[in-house]
Amino acid sequence: MTTTPTLDAAANGATEAIDKRFSPPKQSAFAARFEAQKIAFGPVVFQCVRYAWKRGMLETLAGAGDAGLDMEQLLADGRWTAYALKLALESCLSAGVVELKQGRWVLDKTGYCLISDRITQININFVQDVCYQGLFDLERSLDEERPLGLAHLGPWPTIYEGLSTLQEPARTSWFEFDHFYSDTSFPDILPDVFATAPRRVMDIGANTGKFSRAALAYNADFELNLVDLPQQLELARATLTEAGSVGRAKFHGRNMLDDSAALPEGMDIVWMSQFLSCFGEPQIASIFRRVADALAPGGQVLILDTLWDRQRYDIAAYCLINTSPYFTAMASGNSKVYQSGDYLRLAAQAGLKLVTMRDNIGYCHSLMRLTKA
Repeated sequence: MTTTPTLDAAANGATEAIDKRFSPPKQSAFAARFEAQKIAFGPVVFQCVRYAWKRGMLETLAGAGDAGLDMEQLLADGRWTAYALKLALESCLSAGVVELKQGRWVLDKTGYCLISDRITQININFVQDVCYQGLFDLERSLDEERPLGLAHLGPWPTIYEGLSTLQEPARTSWFEFDHFYSDTSFPDILPDVFATAPRRVMDIGANTGKFSRAALAYNADFELNLVDLPQQLELARATLTEAGSVGRAKFHGRNMLDDSAALPEGMDIVWMSQFLSCFGEPQIASIFRRVADALAPGGQVLILDTLWDRQRYDIAAYCLINTSPYFTAMASGNSKVYQSGDYLRLAAQAGLKLVTMRDNIGYCHSLMRLTKA
């Protein structure tokens, strides 16, 4: 377990890592201009590559292996027109997804990732089905700090009020995205949750109840309190009912945007998984104050979250940083994927101090353990 005793130590280490990660080697003016054009046409390339994947063009090329296929072979079964094939595959060529060798189209390594890598597919579906149309309103959303792009999915003030009624395909894509990042972490962190033998545990932001179900299955001797919006708690209740453990849980409907919404007190552990990133800094500060008030003597706060500055690999930091605009345009208007120092600073304002920080959990999670200062 990595122990990080002070805010300064955590912040300094993170700053050094960021400087190293995001300081690219010098490149020629031509190369820099090419990279700029990739940004300019990024949305166009995304749609063309997605089309080639969804319509089976990339799978077909994969079946041909290194020999590839020419246009006549690709057109033979009548699945695509010559126009659609040329347009989509030429865009894929520009993105390094396919190669063109002596008139034959061959799937490249990036193309194999698109048809085989689950996280790549989940990310593409999330961006397309949940975010794409709404991101057109990102500029206004940033200016007003309101999720104005959410109107493309429903009439809710934030996406969280609408999750229980979200229409397909957005519903499936949202939950697959959310659960992929959290589900890979739950088996690893349950010993951390129960390391202090807590008698009363509170899960804030219970969502669909997946963590609650895992915790109740792991330990039979504690009281679990679930906190979330009433409509979300119904989803969690259904999950625990299906698992046969609903009788061991208590449900507390709360809108955590309401500063006056107090939390049940006397908690040995307060658990928050991918929850604080749903809020702006003023709301997080308020949540920390209420969480501190809810702790029993000696109680602790456990935060499992995707902190972009604590990532082992650049690919994870890249994905997390570029998830933040979803929170702006679609989710809440003022939240994001945070750095670890942001949480520690806001927690300190509420009288909470860091005990330990453990990184590299699941796909990209870190676990903070806090207690009263």
